[in-house]
Amino acid sequence: MSDQQRTLVLLRHAKSDYPIGVPDHQRPLAARGIREAGLAGDWLRSPAGPHPPVQGVLCSTATRTRQTLERTGVAAPVEFVDELYGAGPGAVIQVINELDADALGGDPQTLLVVGHEPAMSSVALILSGAPGTSAAAVDRITVKYPTSAMAVLRFTGEWSALEPHSAALVGFHIPR
Repeated sequence: MSDQQRTLVLLRHAKSDYPIGVPDHQRPLAARGIREAGLAGDWLRSPAGPHPPVQGVLCSTATRTRQTLERTGVAAPVEFVDELYGAGPGAVIQVINELDADALGGDPQTLLVVGHEPAMSSVALILSGAPGTSAAAVDRITVKYPTSAMAVLRFTGEWSALEPHSAALVGFHIPR
């Protein structure tokens, strides 16, 4: 068992558009989403964001998640994962547990997951509860997990050992 400190950032995709005749998986970002994804990236790369910087990304294959990631400007290896689209919280946690470090160019200390609601809020709440969990962040996520919002969790161990209540929810940021 590793005693390495890890950071998990759960990013809900930015605000999407609803063009007529476009299937859900292919919906693009709306103008507001383009702006907010850029703001999310500014925060992720800033001194206020999670540190160390993002070293690996797991991203849903949906157009809006891909565009969100692109607009953040995060320069880290990415694995696009079909299972993150439409996934329940258990499936998201399983994808994290089965992280392919080789596909990400190594074992990331800070991992960004770009996904969808209601999975992102559920995953954040299910994983949280370890000492250091912010009650205020839990309350905010319970009320609403808006587009472009990011939950930041910290835990010690391997990605494969991440399980319910094993992480501290240390922050929740909504870029506006």
